[in-house]
Amino acid sequence: MALRLVDIYRPDDGQALTFPDNTYDLLGHWTYSLDDDQRVDRVLVDVDETEALIDWVDQVVTTDYRVTLQSVEATLPRPETEDEDDTGADDENENSSSSGRVGREELYEYARTATDVDSIYYALVLLSTVVAAGGMLRDQVAVVIGAMVIAPLIGPNIALALGTTLGDASLLGRSVRATITGVGVAFAASLVMGVVLPVSPDTGEVAARTVIGIADVALASAAGAAGALSVTRDGATALVGVMVAVALLPPIVAVGLLLGAGYAGAAGAAGLLTITNVAAINLAAVCTFLAQGVRPRDWRDVEQARTSIRAALALWIALLGVLIATLWWAS
Repeated sequence: MALRLVDIYRPDDGQALTFPDNTYDLLGHWTYSLDDDQRVDRVLVDVDETEALIDWVDQVVTTDYRVTLQSVEATLPRPETEDEDDTGADDENENSSSSGRVGREELYEYARTATDVDSIYYALVLLSTVVAAGGMLRDQVAVVIGAMVIAPLIGPNIALALGTTLGDASLLGRSVRATITGVGVAFAASLVMGVVLPVSPDTGEVAARTVIGIADVALASAAGAAGALSVTRDGATALVGVMVAVALLPPIVAVGLLLGAGYAGAAGAAGLLTITNVAAINLAAVCTFLAQGVRPRDWRDVEQARTSIRAALALWIALLGVLIATLWWAS
């Protein structure tokens, strides 16, 4: 059971917040006054409860407030776990919630941090590109895998899917900027290496990125779905990030190397693979977020989110359809 400690800071009215009965399964509730005429209600809840709890606070606490969330590693005594088969109500609650999914605010914070374009981001993209190019030119799979471990490409792509799902224009702008920046740095660095280093399009690791098939679409789709699931479940995103980088970093590097060496046709095939993978990753991630029940908080943002989702789904599906049709025609 994943737990969260939720602190609700608000003006001190001398009373604790009164939560609705039988609505939230609170494992603990403490309240105390602060020195600056503020009161804090500290609530211990399961991670499933945080999104609904914060939405309730936003509706009930009409004055200035701030909510902070902390991940709880362990607590004693241990919380009791309910048997799913105890009552029909338990079954209904189990079916009506996304068990184990982190709240919207945690998802947004992850996306906001993952789209920070700073010197570390530039350095990681550049270093992963150099390592990937070296591994591909030497035809060493282990080196290419090492490059994908350090490539920070999962964050911007998952943030792009989340911004689409929530209809958040600001987050969409940040994620698009981070994605284009990362792709641009990787392409520019690999292009320079393609000019100065000997490149053979027949090298195994390079040639593998110039061939596109349905298996590549399946791989990229699985990577996007796994990335979204790992974020919503607060899982090991670093490990899943390797899977996303598999679909993005090597094709981008192959485009730069081949184009720099003068193999325009092979570079075009690698570029087509890159576009296919980006479309499949984002389509799968958006669908996964929707299946996990990720929705905007404010009803006024719902229509904007619907428009964003429809436009994105139409774009990615149409793009994938054109690419798959092209592959079928070429074959």
